[in-house]
Amino acid sequence: MTDLVKSFGIAVRQSREALGWSQERLAEYSNLNRSYVGEIERGASIASLVTVAKLAVSLDIPASTLVMRGEQVAQAQLVQGISLASIAC
Repeated sequence: MTDLVKSFGIAVRQSREALGWSQERLAEYSNLNRSYVGEIERGASIASLVTVAKLAVSLDIPASTLVMRGEQVAQAQLVQGISLASIAC
């Protein structure tokens, strides 16, 4: 579960940075506290469905896409971990 939370946070950060936005701007557009956005991006807080929806609307992407991006980050990290483990053997 923690990996998914962290991966979702990475997806939020990547989406925000793709727009050239600061955490402050995303927080303002999402009606969230900037420090909370930072916690989500670091994987320190679990975003509720309402928060996911607010972030997605602000980032102009469907909530399902934002969640899917988090899953893709998690899968990429898993593959990278497996690849590194096989190299180490």
